[in-house]
Amino acid sequence: MFGYRVPAPNEALLISGRKQRGADALPFKIVTGHGVYVLPVFSKASRLTLAMQEAEVVEDCYTKQGLTLAVRAVIAFKVGDDHESIAAAARRFQGDQGQMPTLVGRIFSGHLRSIIGSMTVESIIREQQTLADAIVDASKPEMARIGLAVDSLQISSIDDKGVGYIKALAAPHQARVNQEAKVAQAAADRASAMAQQESIRHQAEYARQTAIAQAQYQAEIDQAQQTAAQAGPLAAARATQEVIAERALVAQKNAELRQAELIAEVVRPAEAEAERIRALARAEADATKLSAEAAAAQDRIALDQAIIDKLPEMLRAAAEGLRGANLTVLDGAEGLNSVVASLASQGMTMLETIRSGMRVEPTVQPGNAVAPISPKSVA
Repeated sequence: MFGYRVPAPNEALLISGRKQRGADALPFKIVTGHGVYVLPVFSKASRLTLAMQEAEVVEDCYTKQGLTLAVRAVIAFKVGDDHESIAAAARRFQGDQGQMPTLVGRIFSGHLRSIIGSMTVESIIREQQTLADAIVDASKPEMARIGLAVDSLQISSIDDKGVGYIKALAAPHQARVNQEAKVAQAAADRASAMAQQESIRHQAEYARQTAIAQAQYQAEIDQAQQTAAQAGPLAAARATQEVIAERALVAQKNAELRQAELIAEVVRPAEAEAERIRALARAEADATKLSAEAAAAQDRIALDQAIIDKLPEMLRAAAEGLRGANLTVLDGAEGLNSVVASLASQGMTMLETIRSGMRVEPTVQPGNAVAPISPKSVA
């Protein structure tokens, strides 16, 4: 927009041309962080940098011992952020802001020579941060008067200009450092050798484990291949065994079936036939026994009949014998009857005697005929 000015974040806008009120009023207006209207012709706006700047100091300084040291330092500074610092810097550097590093370098050169002149080379070398802090503290009042603030000071180098004093000071330390460096290097070499040997051992162990693992893997692969190669024959052998077992089972079943058939066809009929033969033989034996008993009975009947047939003749003979005998019969007819009865009784006794003497039990044997006793065998 026409007449509107906005300063950058690291800038201060200085507006001049308008009359400022108050006895302590500045001849210009300071604007930071926001924009402002600047009336053309009546006002003029200029910019003052608030950015960080550097100033380098290279100075030959004399130490407390009278030795000359070439000191190089770098100062980081900027315009202060408050309005007083901006106003002081604007009054001095608004026309030529490039003069800031030059003026700062001159200020620090004086303080650098002054402070180094009160110190020995040893303290300067060993206490460089103390030296830098002392220089900054000594320069702050002057820097504040011109509106500048010091951010830091770094001593970049210190040289004795070829005298060798600093080198001589550093020689024992350098020797000690060199010795420690050698010791450290030796320890490092030893540690490196040990680490290398340990690495070699680890590599050998790893190689051994790898070889063992590979051998195990190869053995497993070989076993798997052999198992796979034998799988077919083993399966065929198992199948053959199963077929043989099945055939044996079938043969056993067939044998059991044939045995049952033989029992049904041969044994059972043979047992039945043997039972029939035993029954028939028993029946024949019983029939033979009955026949023998019947024949014996017939023989006894015939014998009895023969004896009976002979008995009258025997009694007649006895009577004939009595007829010529001189017998006295008592009791008349009764006595005679007694004699006759006695003869008859004797005849029956004789008959029983003969019968019992001539009785023969039949002998029966299976398949043999019984020989009966005929009446002709009786004497």
